[in-house]
Amino acid sequence: MNTKYDIEDMYAEPIQAFQVWMKQSGYTEATRKEYLREVYDYLSSLDEAPVQQAGKLNVVSFLVSKQEKAGDRTRNRTLSAIRSFYASLIDFELATRNPAMEVKKSKTERNKNPVYLEEQDLQKVLHYVGGRFLERNLAIFLLMGYCGLRVGEVHRMNISHFKKERGALEVLGKGRKWNEIPLPAMVTEVLMRAAEERISPFSAKEEAFFVSQKGRRLSIRQIQKIAAQVFEAYKLDHPHLTDMKLSCHKLRHSFATLLLNNNVDIRVVKELMGHASIETTMIYTHINDEQKRNAMSAIKVPKI
Repeated sequence: MNTKYDIEDMYAEPIQAFQVWMKQSGYTEATRKEYLREVYDYLSSLDEAPVQQAGKLNVVSFLVSKQEKAGDRTRNRTLSAIRSFYASLIDFELATRNPAMEVKKSKTERNKNPVYLEEQDLQKVLHYVGGRFLERNLAIFLLMGYCGLRVGEVHRMNISHFKKERGALEVLGKGRKWNEIPLPAMVTEVLMRAAEERISPFSAKEEAFFVSQKGRRLSIRQIQKIAAQVFEAYKLDHPHLTDMKLSCHKLRHSFATLLLNNNVDIRVVKELMGHASIETTMIYTHINDEQKRNAMSAIKVPKI
């Protein structure tokens, strides 16, 4: 079995191209590390064959070996990494085709309803946000739960991105695409308070909106930790959510569901969520239990 150093030696140019391409394309540091790890495993499976010669069979064989140890979610993530890898090689003229694009994603994950908080729970959980930097933490929750920001977008947010004069936020999303989000009045107010509470950064050049107690940009892991502590406290008082796996991304799911339940046009939801395709937005058009009950109560069954 080839070691990491063997892989780096045999596929030095493709790996370098992939690293440069991901950084240039705006992938988060966490995604870059995860995708690179997946690609190292894939390259090891090629048994020293040139990446340009690999085909659909190589990709599928590797995915099957991964799926034996994990589920559809892991398989799809791995496929996304390999697709991106070949996209980078094509971009740098190191390959002419992307065999991973010929492989379909698992349908199991696509058909699975996203986990989200109902509107009443989304409102209540805000009262469990606390900590030494209350306004900062509350602003983080509001941006994810009521504006649909990804955790990486919250992490990358700078002071200059908040346009308080017009109540809007410039969001640097996936692929370094900018999206302006009009903010609810309450979110604007909390962001203004958070800006006033903001610690003076360790470096005078630090532009981060959310700063840690050490004066540095709040990391993705720190944001996730803040959210996890709030969810843990909320679950203790609300047993019906004990088994629900809540996270920062689930707040984003809750935002999309909230919009659609309030009959917002799905095309508008797509733009607010920063989705490249409306197919991605479609996963939020799930039907909840209450809607099912209301539909069935409208049926009049005659007495027999």
